[in-house]
Parts: sequence; C-alpha cells; structure tokens
Amino acid sequence: MERITITIDDELLETVDRLVKDRGYQGRSEAVRELLRESASRHQAKEGRAPCVATLSYVFDHNTRDLSNRLTHQQHDHHELGIATTYIHFDHDSCLEVSILRGAADKVRKFADSLTTQRGVRHAYLHLIPVRTMTHRHSHDPSSEPHSHTTL
Repeated sequence: MERITITIDDELLETVDRLVKDRGYQGRSEAVRELLRESASRHQAKEGRAPCVATLSYVFDHNTRDLSNRLTHQQHDHHELGIATTYIHFDHDSCLEVSILRGAADKVRKFADSLTTQRGVRHAYLHLIPVRTMTHRHSHDPSSEPHSHTTL
C-alpha cells in the first residue's frame, strides 16, 4: 500500500471527520479510500456497455392517468434487465417501486430513463454498480449444469 499526502481546507477536513464519526470508519484514510472507490465505481458504470447491476427506486402517483400500465409495459418490454421488483403503497396516492437490474450500463440507464421520465414519477434514483462476468464455466456438483457468474 502506498502512502500519499493531500492538502485540503479546514471546512472539507471537518466534513471528512464528520463522515468518519457518523459512518464509523477507523480513520480518515479509510473514509477517503471508500470515497475514492465509490467515485471510481460510478465512473466505471457510466462507461457505455460495461456490465452492471443496479437499483432503481422511484415514487410515483398511481392516480396519474394510465401511469401504472405504462410502467408495467416498459418493464415487460425490458424483462431481460429485471432481477426483482418491490412495490409499496405509501398512501392513497403514492407508491414506491424499487427494482434490481442487471445488464449493460447504457441499456440499464436508458430503461431507467424510460420509467422515471414519465409524468407522475418523482424522486427517482438510479445506482449503477460495475461488475465483471467471469468466463470460467463450472458446476457445483456432477448433476448440475455448468454456468458462469457475475462478480463485483
């Protein structure tokens, strides 16, 4: 592991120290390493067709004319990206939907945009996590089919 020296202003140092305390890091170095890993992951996941897993969360007004049907049709049209979806009724008007997705980052982002730009959808957030696909095929026991894994 390499040691580096950085210079930051007092206000930013207070932010780092607050982060260390609030999140329970062992020290400033671990907090900065985690921030750099998060930033690198976000950058890598934005690179076109790079494989990723993602969470897409959004709140929507289910009373908006035909919105529930449009969202459902979009999900069916892109079923190959979906792993799981959770749907929660908050009140008489608002619902939260959280989907776990997997695929090429550009396709996941385009699909997310097709959902979250609909009238009546609000508070949308897409979190992309880059992954790599192992090319090594294996089986876990003699009776199972060989398969590949996606890893973080």
